[in-house]
Amino acid sequence: MIVFIWAEDLAGNIGNKGKLQWHLPADLKHFKKLTENHTIVMGRKTFDSFPGLLKNRHHVILTTDAEFTNYYKDNDQITIFNSLTDLRKWLLNEQKTIYIIGGFSLFDALKDIPDRLEQTIIQNRFKADTKMAIIDYNRYKLINREDFCKDTKNKYNYSFLTYVRL
Repeated sequence: MIVFIWAEDLAGNIGNKGKLQWHLPADLKHFKKLTENHTIVMGRKTFDSFPGLLKNRHHVILTTDAEFTNYYKDNDQITIFNSLTDLRKWLLNEQKTIYIIGGFSLFDALKDIPDRLEQTIIQNRFKADTKMAIIDYNRYKLINREDFCKDTKNKYNYSFLTYVRL
């Protein structure tokens, strides 16, 4: 099963200068709960935005950067693909749940293959330079929506939505 997982604001923004524009602990906890003990797939720039390897997850990274590939070639927590074609072929043959976590280019290139969507909507608008890829929601059914109000730890209202392919 291939799952897209991301957070966006009310305008569909997902990033600014390679970073999230908000800090929402509840979303980070939700992301961890869903992706822990699974494989996460991302582009190199998304990987670079992390403070390091995410615990209890196998990282699959798409990059054409030979230096990056060489640096991580012996790390068993990372698998690197140097072409989108090879990554797509691998994804379509995998039997386990795999989470695609970004960025835009990867979401856009693979938008025809997810079986499930895990979307967080932050009930605010932020300055951004990156929007989420356009998803054809007519191909999916909303099966769960949870709405939350801001609190002492989370300074924005937010919603978790789960869609499955029809």
